[in-house]
Formats: sequence, C-alpha cells, structure tokens
Amino acid sequence: MYVVRPVEPADVGALETLLAASMPGVHTLPRTREKIAALVERSVASFAAHVDIPSEETYLFVLEDLEHRELVGTAAIHASAGSNGTYFAFRNDVIQQVSRDLNISHSVHALTLCSELTAYSQLSGFFISPSVRHGDNASHEAALLSRARLLYAVLAPHRFGDRFFVPLAGVTNDDGQSPFWDALGRKFFKMDFLDAERVIGGARNRTLIVELMPHYPVYVPLLPGPAQAAMGQIHPSGQLAFDLLTEEGFEADEYIDIFDGGPILQAHKNALRSFRGSMVRRVATQDQPAGSPDSMVEYAVAGTERNFRAIVVACAPAESSEALCLPAWAQQALKVAPGDNVICVRI
Repeated sequence: MYVVRPVEPADVGALETLLAASMPGVHTLPRTREKIAALVERSVASFAAHVDIPSEETYLFVLEDLEHRELVGTAAIHASAGSNGTYFAFRNDVIQQVSRDLNISHSVHALTLCSELTAYSQLSGFFISPSVRHGDNASHEAALLSRARLLYAVLAPHRFGDRFFVPLAGVTNDDGQSPFWDALGRKFFKMDFLDAERVIGGARNRTLIVELMPHYPVYVPLLPGPAQAAMGQIHPSGQLAFDLLTEEGFEADEYIDIFDGGPILQAHKNALRSFRGSMVRRVATQDQPAGSPDSMVEYAVAGTERNFRAIVVACAPAESSEALCLPAWAQQALKVAPGDNVICVRI
C-alpha cells in the first residue's frame, strides 16, 4: 500500500538514503543532507504559505510504502520557473535560407536560446527507488506519484500557472558525460558536464548562462553526429517518466535542455488528463463484497489541499455517481471519512 503526501521535516534522513541511489546526471534532485534539508524546509513553507500569485514556492511530494514505513519516491513542482530570474532553454527552430541567384531554397535546423518557459510551472524531481521500479506493480506506483502532484495543482490552481513543463535527463555515458554538452556547452563553460551541473546546482536561470552561452542561433548541422543524435533523447532511466507524461498529455519536440539536450515536455493544463478528467466525489464506504474485478475501475484519489494525500484504489465506477465508494483501508490512508469530498481521476 502506497500513499503520496507532502514531505515533512522528519523525512530528511530517509530522503538522503533514497536519493543516494539516483542518477548523477539528474539535475533536479539534491544530493547532500544540507541541500536536502533546505529543499524540505522550502517545501514545508510553501505548503503552509497563503499564495495569491505563483512565485518562488516549491512543493515536494514523497511516495511512502505504508506497510514498511519507508520512502520510495519523490516528485516536485516549482510554482513559477525562473521566479528569481529567467529560465533558459533551447528552442528548436527552422531557419529558411533562399538564394534567388542560385535558385536554391532549403531549411536549416537551429537552436535558439530562449526564455519562453519562464513563469511556467515546472514538474521536477521524479524519482522512484529501484526496488519499486522493478516491482510487480511499478506502473501503478509511478503513475500515482507522477499524477498526484498534478491533482494537487487541480485542488490549488491559484498556486500554479496555466502551463506546465518538465525537463527530462538527456543521454549520458557510463561516466556521466553528455555528448551534447561536450559539443556545445563545454566550449563556453570550459568544464565537464557533471562539474557544470554542480556549479550551477541544476538551475537554468543563473546569470552565468546569459554570460557564457551563445546568444545567436546554433546551426545543428555544424554539431558533431553524437551531439545531434542526443538532442531530444532521454536517458534510459527517464523512459518511465516520459511514458507517463506523454500519456498525461505533455508534448515534446519544441524545447530541449541547454546542458544535456534532453527533451523538455510542455502543455497547457487544459490538455492534461488530471485537469480534464478529474472529478469531485463524496466519500462513501464500499459494500462487501465490492463486486467482480471486471466491474472495478482504478482511480488516483486525493484528499483536500490542506490535508493532501493520494492513493491508487480500485472501486466501482464513479462517473455516473455522486459518491466514490472506498474501502476502509483507503479511507484510512487518505485520512478521510464518509461524507468528505475527494478528487479522483482514472489511472
């Protein structure tokens, strides 16, 4: 049994153990206890804040194995990317070139440094323990973790923007080096990929990006083959997240990360299943027996903004009913009672 909930100060030690297993190139997760503690403190303050306009808030969620009282996953949302600066990315452009004298016309793929994602809400920090990732129900737990943070955004729309984006880790080799970085960023930063990530701390809004990265379009045909091949490609560890996000309604191809060339997925909230398909229902107690497995539907179910917890549960279809019939264990996990309102969406 798993539940997604906001991180708590007591989780710092467990998070340090959990994140030690994450991939070095994932730039949206802290590694040291000091930085983890700072992120937790920032998240706790964000959940407690009264927000009128999305700003510097960061909301960190954890996936907890209730049976073993163990943290097995993380996911986060930054309310407004680049809130203390500008969020930079490369935009995929096509430049038309024409020579009337030679009667030649062709299109050239180019990368342009842009700040268009600034003020979008940014999903980040998605990580699941290898023990869960390779388990029998890994897709359920991953779908719950990925979708729960969006359900929180459905419950608290004033805390987030109307558009969301997600940067995914790009291709790196066994040593953590990026062919895209080696062909481009390294020329301007004069350091290895992982060193650059450590210096910049995973941020994409630092002044030094403007100071060092090229301001003019980068013509893709001039890049080495391995760098071109890496553009828009995800690290194998990110395939699960990519599949979940595209199923949710996110789209790729328009932007890539300025460091490793990984894809940046983006969408308006109205295009996302969690916003379009979510329903508010009153909690009712599930009768026993619950019915045949064929008649049951799996939902991601979440409580209120103030008491946010989310689970996956199979129950009777709720589309044509005002109530969602939940078993006792589900009510206990969500800390709700019959008559309370919950939000749900089909997994």
